[in-house]
Amino acid sequence: MPNSKRPRPNYFWSMLTLKCPRCRRGGMFSNHSAYNLKHTLDMPESCPVCGQKMEPEVGFWYGTGYVSYALTVAISVATFIGSIILFHVTFMDNSVLWWLGINSVFLILIQPWLMRFSRTMYLYFFVRYDADYDAKEARKDFHH
Repeated sequence: MPNSKRPRPNYFWSMLTLKCPRCRRGGMFSNHSAYNLKHTLDMPESCPVCGQKMEPEVGFWYGTGYVSYALTVAISVATFIGSIILFHVTFMDNSVLWWLGINSVFLILIQPWLMRFSRTMYLYFFVRYDADYDAKEARKDFHH
């Protein structure tokens, strides 16, 4: 299919499904399951579809700690507000302690996926979609 006729993959769906930001088609991780804990963060050197380098420079992924922290806070705030609305959690009894325990277990269970999603989201900050990814070479670094 010619480049101009190829449908543009949805930005948010591509990010949620952990696809390369440049082509939005290639998987960013070598292993499909985030719960294969020895290989959770294993990534190919470059995207198998468009050739985008996955680690543009040494130490690039250190910034994902901030993204992961922000996502964890956002999820915790959302579950707390949801618990107040749905289950009438209050500070007047021990229901807030139940929320705290359940939220902590939930965050631990989604942590492998959250680490992957943080990497994906972080790379999306720096790499833009390129409809002609198969006709142009991928940028190797982010310095101008």
